[in-house]
Amino acid sequence: MMFVLTLDQIGSRTGGDLVPEILERYDHFSFVRALERTAGDEVQCVIDDPATVRSIIVDLLRDGRWHIGIGAGAVELGDTARSGSGPAYLHAREAVEAAKALTRFTPSVAIRGDHRAARDAESLARLLGTIIGSRTSAQWEAIDALRAGETPAQIAHRLAISVEAVSQRRGHGAQVVEEACWPLLDRLLGEAG
Repeated sequence: MMFVLTLDQIGSRTGGDLVPEILERYDHFSFVRALERTAGDEVQCVIDDPATVRSIIVDLLRDGRWHIGIGAGAVELGDTARSGSGPAYLHAREAVEAAKALTRFTPSVAIRGDHRAARDAESLARLLGTIIGSRTSAQWEAIDALRAGETPAQIAHRLAISVEAVSQRRGHGAQVVEEACWPLLDRLLGEAG
């Protein structure tokens, strides 16, 4: 089983072309078939690792400028991501179209596959998107620093705030809740195809 990610830029007609930025952002990831532009403002890749898929979902939900479609299932690989075929490609197309049809109040992510776990993964991804999308810049500042390896004391000193304030930013930003959901999302993605 593999995953086909199809990403479509939100508001591409009114904003600039974000495809070069997204290709560069993920050029260090391990893909089965690398992320590439497929048409206009759409990009696609093939991945075989649920944790990699989750990492990209989480990052793109924070970015907020992409419709995210994930298809799980069998893949017939071509030389490039866009030259493959199979059920995962059909699921990815259905997923990205479903993501594009969502209201602006729902995180733009959809997951399709042959099993119920795909819809469960989708629900969890949207919940994570709601958490991620509600964070303030101060909360992100603390969470990013903690994820980069800084201690709460180091962050407090650098930002001239108390250690308790760092903890509050982390807590109100639901960092622990988000990260506790990652293994479940990985498992659901793995069962989706």
